[in-house]
Amino acid sequence: MLTLYKQLPNFILTTKLDELLNWCRKSSVWYMLFATACCGIELMQTGGPRCDWDRFGAVPRSTPRQSDLMIIAGTISYKMAVCTRRLYDQMPDPKYVIAMGSCANCGGLFKHSYSVLKGIDKVMPVDIYVPGCPPRPEALTDGLLKLQEKMQKEKFLRS
Repeated sequence: MLTLYKQLPNFILTTKLDELLNWCRKSSVWYMLFATACCGIELMQTGGPRCDWDRFGAVPRSTPRQSDLMIIAGTISYKMAVCTRRLYDQMPDPKYVIAMGSCANCGGLFKHSYSVLKGIDKVMPVDIYVPGCPPRPEALTDGLLKLQEKMQKEKFLRS
């Protein structure tokens, strides 16, 4: 029994359960790809080896049932907004949305068209807006880091 005691680490980590759960959640963000226009190219670049979102624990998924983050990249038409909302509703809670680019944020260059949605926030709640046309991969990475900060501050367990 004494030899087992000597093998234990010399420190004890104490934390709040909320902080531990939030740290686990923010370190394993599974994002669903939803690219409809030119912002999709920048989204693909962000997931590539130069920006490497894997180091933040962000992994792309192709199904909404395994995703907890939806990245809206590009122009959303009214017809596509219905499908987008359906995918959002299929995601498990807690779920987050990043609106990437001017088109997803406010309609962008095409906002005067009758068929373009004037911002994805008309259809679903948006947590982080990433500006630009198209935004650089560094801006999208900054958006992910801001979302992780938001995730770290959430409280799910009430005392």
